[in-house]
Amino acid sequence: MPITIKEISALETYSVRHVVLRVGRPIEDCAMDGDDLETTFHLGAFEGDLHVGVATFLKSEPVDLPFSVASDASYYQLRGMGVVADQQGKGIGAKLLQEGIKKLKANSVDLLWFNARIKAVPFYERLGFEKYGSAFEVPLIGTHFKMYKQL
Repeated sequence: MPITIKEISALETYSVRHVVLRVGRPIEDCAMDGDDLETTFHLGAFEGDLHVGVATFLKSEPVDLPFSVASDASYYQLRGMGVVADQQGKGIGAKLLQEGIKKLKANSVDLLWFNARIKAVPFYERLGFEKYGSAFEVPLIGTHFKMYKQL
């Protein structure tokens, strides 16, 4: 069955965030700062009626970029990206990112950045993202790298 990508609400992201990103923690831990801002949008990946992936795009300036950018540049942060375990490796995450980037480009966003879990870095690198800075720990979640891509 083909995968469809569509905009969803912040609350609709929880079913995937919980089983992929917040395993063993209360469902309330799926809420992220900025989820409900007007400039934030959430995408869901669906195989038929089955919700299999999510990605959140939040208007947010990057931290410690390794290069200078124009003062009027526009930035977004990827947050809460995840695909349920038995659906990983099928290109669903790439489709979510491609759809999000398409929307960001249509809105003249210059750069997408995020904190990537260390195990996800190769996935993002295959999609043209670059890591920068040193590895760092996110409490209760694990080791991350900052990553970005100019759009």
